[in-house]
Amino acid sequence: MQSKKTVSFTVRSLSNLIRRRVDDLSDVAVSGMTGMHGAIIGFVCANLKQGRDVFQRDIEQEFKIRRSTATGILKLMEKNGLLTRVPISGDGRLKKIILTDKAMEVFELIDKHMRHIDAQATRGLSEEEIEAFYSITDKIRANLEGNN
Repeated sequence: MQSKKTVSFTVRSLSNLIRRRVDDLSDVAVSGMTGMHGAIIGFVCANLKQGRDVFQRDIEQEFKIRRSTATGILKLMEKNGLLTRVPISGDGRLKKIILTDKAMEVFELIDKHMRHIDAQATRGLSEEEIEAFYSITDKIRANLEGNN
């Protein structure tokens, strides 16, 4: 007997499949690097290209993670030589995220890997279907972020 499909279970299943592909990054880039590490490196790089500094709170907001989770991830990335956290003048609690040369070297590999995953995920979909997907997921996100 087939159970009724639900949006939440379907999204979770897709997320798990994508996470497995993304976590294959350790084979592509740096041993011990997780998909989240790669995503953070990509996020920091994208912001740097636009001339914006990145702080831990930006990572918390972008990835919808708690402060304690972000702290643990960033500490591990720092330990693995992927980033440094530099205090800014005027507020010793606020630390800017700086990628190391090691992180910058693997960024191109990460970007190529992520483009491959995206191409694999969207294979056979039209541009209209992809846009409809984004529109629907934006609405679902807004519903879940709302205080309803």
